[in-house]
Amino acid sequence: MKYQPTATAICLFPSMPPLICPVAQFRLPIAPFIPAMATDSSTATNGSNTAFPRRIVICGGGVIGVCTAYFLASKGSTRVSVTVVERSSIACAASGKAGGFLALDWCDGTPVADLARASFLLHRSLADLLDGPSAYGYRALTTLSLPLSTSSAARSRAPVLPSWIDGSGVARPRTIGTLETTAQVHPQLFTRAVLSSAMADYGVQVVFGEVQNVEAEGTGVRLRDGRILPADVVVIALGPWSSRLQIISDLFHVSGLKAHSIVLRPQEPSVISPHALFLSYQPSPGGKTLDPEVYPRPSGEVYICGLSKEAPPPDNPEDIVGEPESIAMLHQIAGRVSSHLKAGVAETVAEQACFLPCTVDSLPVIGEIPGAKNCYVATGHSCWGILNAPATGAALAELILEGRSATVNLDPFSPARFLR
Repeated sequence: MKYQPTATAICLFPSMPPLICPVAQFRLPIAPFIPAMATDSSTATNGSNTAFPRRIVICGGGVIGVCTAYFLASKGSTRVSVTVVERSSIACAASGKAGGFLALDWCDGTPVADLARASFLLHRSLADLLDGPSAYGYRALTTLSLPLSTSSAARSRAPVLPSWIDGSGVARPRTIGTLETTAQVHPQLFTRAVLSSAMADYGVQVVFGEVQNVEAEGTGVRLRDGRILPADVVVIALGPWSSRLQIISDLFHVSGLKAHSIVLRPQEPSVISPHALFLSYQPSPGGKTLDPEVYPRPSGEVYICGLSKEAPPPDNPEDIVGEPESIAMLHQIAGRVSSHLKAGVAETVAEQACFLPCTVDSLPVIGEIPGAKNCYVATGHSCWGILNAPATGAALAELILEGRSATVNLDPFSPARFLR
């Protein structure tokens, strides 16, 4: 199956040729600031008491910012005007380089359980609405836990294993996800498809520029090049770069977890079945056990990730590169899983890294910033950003527009928890 991104989405991204419209179309006119609105109002008024939409600026063109924009615009209809501001290109960081794995119940027993379950179901709804299977590779998966040894000794083959998983180090698997409980998307194409729909159907605009700071009380966003985007409401969704804004760093810190990945294209992609693999691999006796993951995609590509470590992200997401030893280890693991994925057999499509946003308590931060009326934040989703983006966007949109979220209780994720 080939992905078919819409032409509207393609014209947004500087790295891809514009097919319909120039990027300049998405620049906002520079206008004087207009005072922020009260939280219980859905529209603002000018001097003649004529109502106009509340202007909402979302800082960050990753999956969290885009889903927030989509649900704000769709739920707010004519009540809001939504703009996404992004430094580089849409889904240029973790939202474009993640695995795109979705799980219904893997967060059960944690504060994120309700968010994850609601978001998993929203992914299904969005896939129906946006033609997810063809637009961004949405499909259900069977998920296996698979020990992987360094031994080359012959062993009996487990009957549950798909034929392409033929490495000599493969041990007996265990099913940990079914077609009802696990699924996948291509994260970059998902993010861009959601934004494309938000623009075409609900008038969301995009501005490219680096956010320098957010004005107090959510009255506007100042860009590094001097432009000012007036706003009645501001949402900060900059992933691990969020705490580089003082309004965030004064309250909490978002660290970066650098995760590596490779994308391979086997010579016979048709033999690769939709089985996600969660591996356990010890490269040397007594050494550290690694937990890489393997996600075949309906495009015929196979995504392999793992080998994460804490590190400060660079200023520009475009400057992120993978470390050679980590990339080499992923190639080694791929070859031990399957002869179809060995170096020199499979084509290497990408060798890359991204930074996952993490907080000190390992929970996302979603809600209004204390002491900064009409200024909200959504970040810190760690490895579950793609999964939890739809429910995060829907819940935050409800909080902004209606004063409370009906999709999921956001209290466990409130930024106010850091005041203690």
